[in-house]
Amino acid sequence: MRDLTGHETEIYKTTLISKNITVSRRRTSVRLEPEMWLALRDIARREKCSIHDICSLVSVRKNARTSLTAAIRVFLMLYFRAASTEEGHRKSGHGNFEFMKRRARLAAEVLSPDKKNAGPSSVQ
Repeated sequence: MRDLTGHETEIYKTTLISKNITVSRRRTSVRLEPEMWLALRDIARREKCSIHDICSLVSVRKNARTSLTAAIRVFLMLYFRAASTEEGHRKSGHGNFEFMKRRARLAAEVLSPDKKNAGPSSVQ
């Protein structure tokens, strides 16, 4: 695609979805990935409250230096982490990185450790 000056440009589409929410009786907007909005909806249904209620709770509890969006993402991770069990992990096929790669449709050699480059700086 070309811009108004005729130069080639690339269009980057965001995967974030912006929604208006009410946090402690104040309207604000939050941009999250679609999966995060679905997770919030699932939690609200499970906890018998609204997304606004959850976001208000997160807002009250978050560190003042943390954005509401970041705090919501952390809340979602912690909520589902607390709900996870060893049985649930086993049923999901967790504990087998090769299975994870197959589910992600990655070739076997992708993400395989390179023995030549393994050194002290390698992440364990």
